[in-house]
Amino acid sequence: MVNTNPAPERDLDDFVAAVRDFLHSNAQPRTGGSAIPWGSGDDSVNYFPNKSAEEERKAVEAAKAWQRIRYDNGWGWITGPKRYGGQELTSVHQMTYNAVESEYDVPDTSQLSVVGLGMVGPTILAHAQQHISEKYLPALYRGDIIACQLFSEPAAGSDLAAVETKAVRNGDDWILSGQKVWTSAAQHSDIGEVLCRTDPHAPKHRGITAFVVDMSAPGVEVRPLRQMTGGAEFNEVFLSEVRVPDDHRLGEVNGGWKVALTTLMNERDVVGGTSSGPERALTAEHLSALMRATWTWDDRALRRDLSELLAETTAVACLNDEAARTIESGHSPGPERSVAKLMHGRNLTRAAHFVSDVLGPRIIADTGEWGTFAWADLLLATPAMRILGGTEEIMKNILAEQVLGLPKDPGIDSKSPFNQTRRSTTSTGATR
Repeated sequence: MVNTNPAPERDLDDFVAAVRDFLHSNAQPRTGGSAIPWGSGDDSVNYFPNKSAEEERKAVEAAKAWQRIRYDNGWGWITGPKRYGGQELTSVHQMTYNAVESEYDVPDTSQLSVVGLGMVGPTILAHAQQHISEKYLPALYRGDIIACQLFSEPAAGSDLAAVETKAVRNGDDWILSGQKVWTSAAQHSDIGEVLCRTDPHAPKHRGITAFVVDMSAPGVEVRPLRQMTGGAEFNEVFLSEVRVPDDHRLGEVNGGWKVALTTLMNERDVVGGTSSGPERALTAEHLSALMRATWTWDDRALRRDLSELLAETTAVACLNDEAARTIESGHSPGPERSVAKLMHGRNLTRAAHFVSDVLGPRIIADTGEWGTFAWADLLLATPAMRILGGTEEIMKNILAEQVLGLPKDPGIDSKSPFNQTRRSTTSTGATR
């Protein structure tokens, strides 16, 4: 986990000045702000970008090049240890850097940062042997390699402790066999953090071990999963007798659940604090312009729906601001992230349905009108928002049990002494 101690105001002033000097020398300021001017420019509204393989390859290369510039100038891992190229500063400094950088026209680095830098990197730092950290962490945060997260399986999504991928000891190596699914960026990744079953007879939370696996090793096969939107952001990964050295093990044998918790806690912070592409179109100005362009502005029912949507999105923004203030004060955020994640997915769904009511058949048939059919991508993507980063059902259970203090929902693990741990840590659910 990153350092959350508060940063002195004077220190932040100097930090911002240094960030601006760096960005001014290496990037151009954005022009026109983040809003979409009605009727001009790119009208796409999507959560999962639908790019061709060549476009995706170029985007990844651009992201890696920008991350390399960041790292070489000291901005690649602001909260990380200095021995790995970090600055050992606080998460407040990282949020401040992100806010300043958003004012500049730089490549999108989410393919690198969300999973690899935000979740896998901190887990390697916490649980890998020293020489493994030295091998992978500088390369990760310099953009030389990309990491993915091999957790979810066809029968183990929200119930992550039910993983069935096997790891069998063979001398100084482990032999891995099984299938993972919904793995983001696996097609671009050089390494992956994988959870495996190493003791099928132990209680399921105690029989798991975590490893770092070379994604180019013999026996690793990545197959894209085509989405309704047409893109292939996710993959299924097959491991067929993949050999992994024991020094690539993270943590203790059968201690993988503790490793998974490190990853999941970092995922909660990353998912809870990340904004997405559609939000630039979910503004009062843009949605009002859409209604006027489609001659629906005088529909009082639609205007009521619009006001409710804007109120909900404002509430989520306030929750994220509250979480940021909590971090600034030196504390880890509480339930704000879980509530914000739950409501964010619901708001994107609400927005897609609202726009469907405004557009009618124009959201399913392209008439060529700017700003209309473009919403179809978001409409098709919204079901995923109720699953990724933690299913709605899991999030509701977490909030009911840990915030409201309601009784636990009985389940197959109710009598297990590890039930409390499971209930408190699977909130990130369908991990990619």
